[in-house]
Amino acid sequence: MKTAETLEVTTPTEREIVMTRSFDAPRRLVFDAWTKPELVKRWLLGPPGWTMPVCEIDLKVGGRYRYVWRNQEGTEMGLGGVHLEIEAPERIVSTQLFDEDWTGGETVVTLVLTERDGKTTVTETVLYSSREVRDAALKTGMADGVGTSFDRLEALLAEPSASA
Repeated sequence: MKTAETLEVTTPTEREIVMTRSFDAPRRLVFDAWTKPELVKRWLLGPPGWTMPVCEIDLKVGGRYRYVWRNQEGTEMGLGGVHLEIEAPERIVSTQLFDEDWTGGETVVTLVLTERDGKTTVTETVLYSSREVRDAALKTGMADGVGTSFDRLEALLAEPSASA
C-alpha cells in the first residue's frame, strides 16, 4: 500500500494548489469511487476519527453536492457546491464553499482522471480567490488529510468488490 507521502502537492500559480496521485485501478472505478455517495463516505474522511454522515451528490451539470464530516467529539465541518462540468469518467469541475468560509469565498475544484495501462492518475486542482488564502489552506494540514483519504481510496479500489 502506498502512503500519504506519494501525494504530490504543487503550487503552479499564485492561486492554485494541485494534488496528484496515481492508483492501480482503471479510471472508471476511480470515477465511481469519487461520485457514488456510498463509496465516497468510505474514503473521503481526512484524519483518523472523522466520519461523513452527510454525502449527497447530484451528478449532473448544475447539480449540487454536499458533504458533512463529524469528528469523535461531535464537531462538524461541511461544504458544498455545484457541478460546472462533467465529462465522465475523466473530468469534473465544481465550485466549493465551506459552511464556515475560511477560504475567501468559493473555490473552483477541477478533478482530472487520466488512465494509462490500467492505472489512473488523479489530478485535483483547487483555485482560490487569492495567494493569501491558498497559502492559508496549505498551512491547515490539508495535504496530510488528502493523503490519508487517498490511502483509504487506494485500499477501497483494491477490494475485490470494487471491480465487480
